[in-house]
Amino acid sequence: MANADHVARLKQGPAAWNARRAENDIAFVPDLHGADLSDADLNGADLRDANLRGASLSGANLRGANLIRADLSGANLSGAYLSGANLICADLSGADLSDADLSRANQSGADLTCANLGGASLRDANLALHT
Repeated sequence: MANADHVARLKQGPAAWNARRAENDIAFVPDLHGADLSDADLNGADLRDANLRGASLSGANLRGANLIRADLSGANLSGAYLSGANLICADLSGADLSDADLSRANQSGADLTCANLGGASLRDANLALHT
């Protein structure tokens, strides 16, 4: 299960969350796996390297969020707003991205194996593979 303190801090909003990340940048590894963050406002949140495996983020606002190397495998991101999000090298394998807004998102090097992208908006998204 997710770390309850991490979930509580994240639910306080992106400003409080990003301040926590800045305080303990090196030692802090967000453990949010399996957390229910449906419809949460995480606009611009720094979630790099976060464990969000199996989390529910349906309808969440993740516009401009930093999700570099985040583990989102098996996560529910249906209807989430990820416009302009940075998903470089993120693990989205088996994630439900149906009806998600991924416009202008950078998914370069992301693992989209078995991800559900049905109805997702990929307008101007970067889906390049890293070599």
